[in-house]
Amino acid sequence: MLVLSRKSGETIQIADNIEITVLEIKGDTVRIGIEAPKTIDIVRGELVQSVKDTNAESATSDVNWLSSLTDDR
Repeated sequence: MLVLSRKSGETIQIADNIEITVLEIKGDTVRIGIEAPKTIDIVRGELVQSVKDTNAESATSDVNWLSSLTDDR
């Protein structure tokens, strides 16, 4: 992991087409702006994790449900 220190108004450039700008720093909150092509998905990390957790739960539920249909009674 690359760790950088930036001040408000400073930027980080990723490749030729992504620029991250520190917009504001208030206490422990940092507001950033991201300029990137529309073809690049930008999603908050906690949302990605939530979707992964939901998908894993759903897959487990589906297997349990399917197993209950095939159980000998």
